[in-house]
Amino acid sequence: MRPSLLDPLFASVRSLSGIGPKVSGLLATLLGTQPPGTEPRVGNLVYLPPHSVIDRRNRPGIAYAPEGAIVTLEVRIDRHQPSPSGRSNVPYRVYAHDDTGEIGLTFFHAKQAWLEKIMPVGETVIVSGRMEWFNGRPTMVHPDHVTSIEDAATLPLVEPVYPLTAGLSPKVLARGVQEALAKTPEMPEWIDPPILKEFKLPSHAQALQTLHNPQDPGDIALDHPARQRLAYDEFLAGQLALALVRQRTKRLSGRKLEGDGHLRAKIVEALPYTLTNSQSQAIKEIIADLRQGERMLRLLQGDVGSGKTVVGLMAMAHAAEAGGQSALMVPTEVLARQHFATIAPLAEKAGLRVALLTGREKGREREEILEGLRSGAVHIIVGTHALFQEKVNYHDLVLVIVDEQHRFGVHQRLLLTSKGTAPDMLVMTATPIPRTLVLTAFGDMDVSKLTEKPAGRRPITTAILPMERLSELVDRMHTAISDGQKIYWICPLVEESELVDLVSAEERFESLKPLLGERIGLVHGRMTGPEKDAAMLAFKSGETRLLVATTVIEVGVDVPDATIIVIEHAERFGLAQLHQLRGRVGRGDKPSTCILLYKGPLGEVAQARLKIMRETEDGFRIAEEDLKLRGEGELLGTRQSGTPGFRLASIEAHQEFLEIARKDARYILTRDPELQSARGEALRILLYLFERDEAVRLLRAG
Repeated sequence: MRPSLLDPLFASVRSLSGIGPKVSGLLATLLGTQPPGTEPRVGNLVYLPPHSVIDRRNRPGIAYAPEGAIVTLEVRIDRHQPSPSGRSNVPYRVYAHDDTGEIGLTFFHAKQAWLEKIMPVGETVIVSGRMEWFNGRPTMVHPDHVTSIEDAATLPLVEPVYPLTAGLSPKVLARGVQEALAKTPEMPEWIDPPILKEFKLPSHAQALQTLHNPQDPGDIALDHPARQRLAYDEFLAGQLALALVRQRTKRLSGRKLEGDGHLRAKIVEALPYTLTNSQSQAIKEIIADLRQGERMLRLLQGDVGSGKTVVGLMAMAHAAEAGGQSALMVPTEVLARQHFATIAPLAEKAGLRVALLTGREKGREREEILEGLRSGAVHIIVGTHALFQEKVNYHDLVLVIVDEQHRFGVHQRLLLTSKGTAPDMLVMTATPIPRTLVLTAFGDMDVSKLTEKPAGRRPITTAILPMERLSELVDRMHTAISDGQKIYWICPLVEESELVDLVSAEERFESLKPLLGERIGLVHGRMTGPEKDAAMLAFKSGETRLLVATTVIEVGVDVPDATIIVIEHAERFGLAQLHQLRGRVGRGDKPSTCILLYKGPLGEVAQARLKIMRETEDGFRIAEEDLKLRGEGELLGTRQSGTPGFRLASIEAHQEFLEIARKDARYILTRDPELQSARGEALRILLYLFERDEAVRLLRAG
C-alpha cells in the first residue's frame, strides 16, 4: 500500500484553498493528468517547474525607470482620482511620488474601497510592475504587487513564472503551488551519500524550496544543483521501475529454446542477397538469448532498409525449430500485410506455415486461423493487436516480436506476453532512437543495432526545392513517368483544412491528374482497407506510376522499383519522419531521389532539419540531431505513446545523471531485490512520488 506519509500529496488539488471544480479542470488540462479526465493531485503542483522568473530586484527610482522594465518602487501616496460616475471605460488613478519624481498608478474596473485600503493617502507603500511612459509621464498599469512597508519581506523579489492554460490565473496557480509545497512532508533520503557529495546536491525538500522560491534567476536553471537533484530523482524512479520490470520478467522464465539451425539455413538459402555483418551479429545475439534459461528482452534497432524483418524471421525460425510458435505484432494493417508479404514466401521455403490476423479477417477464414493457432499448425502469426484479443489462444507461444514498439506504449509489454508461458520478447524499431532515449524508454532491454544496408542498395540523393518551382518539378515528374519510373508524392493532410494553409493529398491528386494523366493514384488513412490495398497494388504493379499519399506510407511499404519521393511541405515534418519517408525509395538497385518541397520563409529549426537531411542518410545521426532540435518530449510522439516524458529532468541537460541513475538502479536491485532495506523503503516512496506505482505492484506480486 502507498505509505501514509504521502497522503497529503495524493489529495485532490481541491483540498487547496481557492481551487474549486473549474480551476481543478483547468489544472488537469495544464498538467496533462493520466488517465485523461482524472483530477490533479497536490503532488502534481509540487512537481510543476517554473519556466522563467520575474526579477523585481531593480529599484531605480521613478525618474530612472526604463520603459517596459519590471521595477520595484517605494512611493508615498498623494491622491486618488476615481473614475467619473457611470464612465467605467475611464481608469481609476492613484498618484504617488518618490525623491526622483511622480507616477500615476492606473487601474481599470477598480474597487475604490479596496484601493483606498491598500494605498492610504500619506502612507508609503511598495509597488512592483511594468513601467510605461506616456507623453513623457511615468505610469504603471495594474501593478503586480502593492505592499505596505511592514510587509515588504513578503514581496517576492525573484518571482517564479509557471506555464498556464487559458482561463487559469497566474496568481491562483502560484498560490496553489506554495500551499502544495507547504503540505509536502519531509522525505527519507534515497540517494547514495557519495552521489550527493560528488555533485553537491541538496535534499529533496531543499531542492523543491529553491525551485519554487528562487532568490536569483539562476536558481531555476537546469544546471543548478536543485534542478539536478530533482532530475536525478526522476531518472532514478524511471530506471528503478524499468529494472523491476526486467527483474520480474526474467524471473517468470526458465525455458531454453534449442534449435539445430536447419530451418534458418533454408531461409538463408532462399534469400536473394547475403546477410550483412550487423544482421548476422544481431541474429547471433538473439539466438544466444533464446538458448538461455532467462527470458529474452531485446530491442533491435535498424535504420530504414537495414533488414530487420529478416532478422525477426530468423528468430521465429529458431523458435519453430524448438517446437514453439511466434507472433509478430505491428501497429497498422498496412504494415501487417507488408510483413506478411515479405515473410510468407521465405518461411514457406523452410516449410513454415505463416498466417495473417487483423481486424479484416472474418468468418470461416478467421476461424481457420484461430484453429491453426490452437492446434500449433500455424508456426508464425503476423497481425495487429488483434493477436492478443481474448478469443485468440495459442498452442505454445514462445516468442513475441513487436514492431514499431513506440506506437503501442511501454505499459503494454507485460500484457502482450500473457498469451504464452513467459514468452521471449524482441522489440523492433525502424526509427533510430538516440542512446539516451533508449535508456529512458527501453532501459530494461538489451540492444542490438543494424547499421548497414543490404548489399545492392544505392544511396539516395536529397534535394531541397522551394514551392515556387512546383511547375518545373511537375515537368520533371512527367519525364520520369515517361521513362518508366515510380514516384511517391507525400502531403501532410488528407483533405483541405480551413485552419492550416497546406495543400491536401486529395487537392494535390486533383491538380496533378490533368497534368500527368490517368497513371496517378491516391492513398490515405481515411480509405477502407480494401481501397488502400487496391491503390498500393496498382502502384506496385505499375498500373499507376505516381502515388499521392499521406504519411500512411511512412512505415513498412515496400515497392523496390520506386525511385523518387516528393515530400510536400517538408518543413512541417520532424526529422525522424522525413527520414522514414525517404526510406520508401532506394530499396532497389537503381539511383533514387528525395525532393523536399518547402514553403518559405523557413524558421531556424526547419532550416536545420532540411540541411541535415541533405547532409546524411545515417538514421542514428539524424535521431541525435532530432533530439537536439525538438527535445525528448516530442520525439517519437512520446507524450502520447506512454514513453516517459519528463517533468523536471531534461535528457540533454542531465544526461550524465541518467547514466548514473541506470547503474544505481541495477546496483540497488542486486543488493536489495525486494526493496526491503531502509533505503529500499525510501525508494518505494520515490516510485510513488513519480507515478511509477506499477513497479511497486510488481514487487507486491512477487
